[in-house]
Amino acid sequence: MLALITAGPASAPIDEVRRITNFATGEIGARLAQALAAQGFEPHLFRARGATHIELPEGVVLHEFGTNDDLARALEEVAKSRSEEVRAVFHAAALSDYLVTSVRGPEGPLVGVRKIPGDLPEIHLVLEPAPKVLPRLRGWFPRAWIVGWKYELAGSREEAIDRGRGQFLQRCTDATVLNGAAYGAGFGVLEDDQSPQHLATKREVAQFLASRAATFAKSDK
Repeated sequence: MLALITAGPASAPIDEVRRITNFATGEIGARLAQALAAQGFEPHLFRARGATHIELPEGVVLHEFGTNDDLARALEEVAKSRSEEVRAVFHAAALSDYLVTSVRGPEGPLVGVRKIPGDLPEIHLVLEPAPKVLPRLRGWFPRAWIVGWKYELAGSREEAIDRGRGQFLQRCTDATVLNGAAYGAGFGVLEDDQSPQHLATKREVAQFLASRAATFAKSDK
């Protein structure tokens, strides 16, 4: 049984030396990989190069990525060769919501510039929505139990839960992990219309999800 875990912060290039990125340590990926290995899975960790938590538990296969497209291509390669073996996917990576599509300086667009000069008085970036990876996971891995993440800062816990349930309505995930200031301390795991299962630490979340994934895999042989 294969389990795929994405973790860490993706980046969106501005030029060849600068990028826009998110904050994410990648720690949950290592915790999940370790817990899944203990449940008998072959864990494959897709970890962003910007992750600061670089622990790699024994027996975990590491794949590194930089951008959203890097990750999508790597996952699609697994889907082409081993899709039927993938029984769980945990999409915890903090991917880029926007991509830089153009850069303008005081004199107009900066086209073909490998490194934007550092002495310009100002630059303007145009950002457009990035293609989402999460909605594609079901097509790539139809036999997998799929878990997504919802990190929410604004609003109440109830509003965060409603936004998490939106993933179910789009049939993107089988479970969603909620965290961030809107949810409050700890984590909530949503499955269908049930009340969230509250867990206090990343280790507890990882062990809970690994156990649920193992139950799913054994019931769907």
